[in-house]
Amino acid sequence: MGYTLEELIEKQRAVDEAHGHVEELRERFGPPSADSLTPAQAVAQETAWRAWRDLARDMQNAVAQYAKESGRPRSDVEHDVRRGAGPTTDTES
Repeated sequence: MGYTLEELIEKQRAVDEAHGHVEELRERFGPPSADSLTPAQAVAQETAWRAWRDLARDMQNAVAQYAKESGRPRSDVEHDVRRGAGPTTDTES
């Protein structure tokens, strides 16, 4: 198998941390489209957003692979990962 459930949980925690960084920058500097951003602030926000996006994409691919290889429904795997990652997970709807 490509991933263990524990590895998926750690990946989710990394996604959550990256999202927290994006939100922190947004609170500190304002929205990414704000005219008042300095070039350095705009780059920092864009870099953080891209890191979050890439981690989230990789996480979704890993969950899909794990679900397929384990024969479990993807929604069940996602639930287990959210539960294991803890209350900071923002993907729960």
